[in-house]
Amino acid sequence: LGATYAFAAALQPGQFQAYLIAQALANGWRRTIPASVAPILSDVPIVTLVLLVLTQVPPLFVHLLRIAGGLFLLYLALGAARACRAQPQAATTRPTPPHRTVLNAALVNLLNPNPYLAWALVLGPLLLEAWRRAPANGVALVAAFYLTMVATTAAIVVLFAAARSLGPRVARVLLGLSAVALF
Repeated sequence: LGATYAFAAALQPGQFQAYLIAQALANGWRRTIPASVAPILSDVPIVTLVLLVLTQVPPLFVHLLRIAGGLFLLYLALGAARACRAQPQAATTRPTPPHRTVLNAALVNLLNPNPYLAWALVLGPLLLEAWRRAPANGVALVAAFYLTMVATTAAIVVLFAAARSLGPRVARVLLGLSAVALF
C-alpha cells in the first residue's frame, strides 16, 4: 500500500512536481536529482503533527478519516485522468542555484497541502493500523512509501530533463499511470 500510494502521489501534478520539472529543465537531472529526497525532509514535521492528532481521537474518527481518504483518492484519480487528457503545461518557475534545490524543494513540499491531506486521510490511519498489528508492518509501510516516492521522483526528474527529446506524450503516460494507481 505504501509503495502504490507513493507512486501515485509522486506522479500527481502539483507544486512540488512543477518545481522539480522546472529545475530539471533548467539545470539538468544531475543537479536536480538530490531534490528527490525533499519529501523525507519535509514530511517529518507533517507526519509528527498528524500522528499526534490521530492518536488522540476516538477510533471511530480514524475510521471516518479512512473513508474520507478513500474518497480523496478517487478524487485525485479523477483529477489525474482529466490532466492526462489535457495538454501538459510547461513549467515557468525560475531556475534555482543547485545548492538550494533540495532546501527549496523541501520548503515547497512543506507548504503544499497535499502531504498534510495524504497523511491525515490515508497514510496516517494506515500507519496506525499497521503499527498496531506489528511495529515492523508500520516501518515497512513508511519504508515502502519513501523508497518509492524518492525513486519515482528521481525518475520524473530524469524524464523531464530529457523532455525536449521525449515530448509531451511521456507526461500523459505518467499521468495515466497515476490515475490508474490512485483508483
